[in-house]
Amino acid sequence: MDSTRVTEHPTSHERRQPSAARPTAPADPRGALLRTPEPPPQGSPGLPAQGRPDDTPDSSGAVGMPVPDGQDPVGTPVTADAQAAATGAPTGSGPEHSQPSATGPADEPDPHRPRPQSLGAGSGAEPAVQLGGKDRRTGQSPAPGAPMPMRRDGDRLRFVGAATRRIARGIDLDEIVMGLCRATVPTFSDAILVYLRDPLPVGDERPTGPVVLRLRRTDRIPEDRDTEGFLLPALQPEPDVGITAELCTVRPGGALNEVLRGVRPVFADAPAARAALPELIGDDLTVPGGQRAILAPLRGRRRVIGAALFLRRPDRPAFETDDLLVAAQLATHSALGIDKAVLYGREAYIADELQRTMLPETLPRPTGVRLASRYLPAAETARVGGDWYDAIPLPGSRVALVVGDVMGHSMTSAAIMGQLRTTAQTLAGLDLPPQEVLHHLDEQAQRLGTDRMATCLYAVYDPVAHRITIANAGHPPPVLLHLGGRAEVLRVPPGAPIGVGGVDFEAVELDAPAGATLLLYTDGLVESRLRDVWTGIEQLRERIAATAQLTGPDHPPPLEALCDEVLDMLGPGDRDDDIALLAARFDGIAPSDVALWHLDPEDSAPGRARRLARKALSRWDLEELTDSVELLVSEVVTNAVRYATKPVTLRLLRTDVLRCEVGDDVPQLPRLRQARATDEGGRGLYLVNKLARRWGATRLSTGKVVWFELNHS
Repeated sequence: MDSTRVTEHPTSHERRQPSAARPTAPADPRGALLRTPEPPPQGSPGLPAQGRPDDTPDSSGAVGMPVPDGQDPVGTPVTADAQAAATGAPTGSGPEHSQPSATGPADEPDPHRPRPQSLGAGSGAEPAVQLGGKDRRTGQSPAPGAPMPMRRDGDRLRFVGAATRRIARGIDLDEIVMGLCRATVPTFSDAILVYLRDPLPVGDERPTGPVVLRLRRTDRIPEDRDTEGFLLPALQPEPDVGITAELCTVRPGGALNEVLRGVRPVFADAPAARAALPELIGDDLTVPGGQRAILAPLRGRRRVIGAALFLRRPDRPAFETDDLLVAAQLATHSALGIDKAVLYGREAYIADELQRTMLPETLPRPTGVRLASRYLPAAETARVGGDWYDAIPLPGSRVALVVGDVMGHSMTSAAIMGQLRTTAQTLAGLDLPPQEVLHHLDEQAQRLGTDRMATCLYAVYDPVAHRITIANAGHPPPVLLHLGGRAEVLRVPPGAPIGVGGVDFEAVELDAPAGATLLLYTDGLVESRLRDVWTGIEQLRERIAATAQLTGPDHPPPLEALCDEVLDMLGPGDRDDDIALLAARFDGIAPSDVALWHLDPEDSAPGRARRLARKALSRWDLEELTDSVELLVSEVVTNAVRYATKPVTLRLLRTDVLRCEVGDDVPQLPRLRQARATDEGGRGLYLVNKLARRWGATRLSTGKVVWFELNHS
């Protein structure tokens, strides 16, 4: 067997030499091998060979890669002396380590090839580097449980590789800062303080006002001995930022400002850092001396966004010059990650706000119908989509129920959805039939672009007639749950999607009995990679029918609970698309609570309207409202018959409020104005505005309706 010793680490960062070519290094009395510098071969660079091109990653995932000549790991130019310091070799020297003697004992561990060991268990950090042995300067062994400093280039490369992977795993700001803390404590330092600008600038924003740093997070090794009152014992392992956060204002031209502008990490005992630290941490706190603290600015893509302070205990070995490069790598990766996290957070905020404003913030409470809704994005990381729902009150106590789905899940889809929803609201205000609304939506989609496709279902519910009119544009059909627990899929003509152009839409009128529940939804609820749309619709029908059986045949299930039960049918792999759900419970208005009259447009119409209203209130036991109703009805009917050419309609509805509606064939809407003292009229709407609970006017295709509501006991 060859007597050449082989390292136990799976990857060697030095080329193996023949036994005869390997010089024998004298042994250190403490058991470590001294490094024997060799002159570099003729024409070779001053940096050590970091591994063969075909080297595979070791257990930590790091591969020895050569650092470009004249560049440090951060990517900024350095001098040849700095390169030599970064590798642990003298200026102009050859490789950092010579090979061990071939005559040494085969079972003696190689001190220059330590094996990885997990440090800081429980923190979730990457496997740290085994730094066993004694300190090469003091000859003292470390305290039990304390990591040894890194003393060779391979150790630092493996540590930086593991630490940067840990930092890169973070998505949001807190995860990245925590990754930096957990990766460095206790492997690289005994404690760390991370300061970030408050507020953090986003993208190309130019912050105004002075630069303010806030202590974002600290982390440390738990204290088990007295450290002579330095800053380290005062740190908390995981402080509450809201309580322990400290602010530091960076003075223009001050020492801290100069250190941050320099970008490079510096030791705390450097003149610039000694003047900057009191400004950062305060005058009452001190840091361990003797190169046991490193102040590293955190620079993002365009500006410095914070600073990190690495600390070691006074009884621990001090940082070495090579550790400045390690701190620079950690600071650079953390700052770039924070920059990206802030940009991602801003985009997510914009997406959330866009989606929130596109969907109704609250649903209306129209007469004779109760509503509930749900919206689920396709994923938490893609919270913007083209699904929408809406409920629009219409004249005559009717309500329009709308649900739609724009193709795609991007910001563009959400913007198109918002335009179509706004168009639908405008068309609904014109009291157009459902098929006409879809026709105009189709024209609007074609104006937005040739590839703007969407599906939509538009329904109008009349609580007085207990009827619903539905028109469909390529959308999944609604499901109607009857009071007895029977669920059926309504047969609605499917139609072509919005944006196709050149097609007609057909509307159907169906019964909407009191106590029934209508479910409108998008295809994300019933279609996925695991099932087709019709299988999903059948599962939905069965699900709501089973839910209705739990409450009995005479009591429909609560709307909110029904929506939750419907969403519970989604299993793993069913969340491929956004989901919009709108549920409507039809209560209707009983015929006994409705009074309707037609009045000829003549001078006697207001007096007749007062008498009819008085009789209806007496029949409903609402005599306490007689005076107010007679006054307001007289004013509104007088305005209507003044310009109308066809009979005027007067309708009273008794629900939780008393509602009065007056319709005529004049499209101009009345406007509230302040009458002058010399005017003979113009005070009718002023009285309505003062006495009514609510009032309004809506334009119809055949004229307009003016309505008002009064509370009753």
